[in-house]
Amino acid sequence: MRAMRIALGSDHAGFELKAHLHQYLSAQGHEVLDLGTDSTDSVDYPEFCANVGRAVVAGEADWGIVMGGSGQGEQLAANKVRGVRAALCNCLYTARMARAHNDANVLSIGARVVGTGVAEEIVDLFGSTEFEGGRHQRRVDQVMAIEDERG
Repeated sequence: MRAMRIALGSDHAGFELKAHLHQYLSAQGHEVLDLGTDSTDSVDYPEFCANVGRAVVAGEADWGIVMGGSGQGEQLAANKVRGVRAALCNCLYTARMARAHNDANVLSIGARVVGTGVAEEIVDLFGSTEFEGGRHQRRVDQVMAIEDERG
């Protein structure tokens, strides 16, 4: 995986995995933007995860990672930011497909679901998988058009 700018955000349940991935990614030469939280003290995740999405959409990061206990709420919060395509990936298959078929730009991981070793593999695969385009581009365009609906 070429060096990239990667934004990280988590709640208290994802804090230790976030700290681990921060070190892991930095050691690989990536620029890591840590958007919090800063401890295992209980916090609400939506703002941290939305800030990761905002950083990606603003071009401050090439892609982002949000983490929590299951990763589900974190994915939902990031997806509320216009332009974000966050995918919950707690296995290698979903990580590859999220990038190859959905052009996901934010990865969500459940820190209580996967260990650090598997999380590293998921991050590596997500970051190195290219979007296939073709028929998938049409579908991504349709998904993104939903953001323009009113109601």
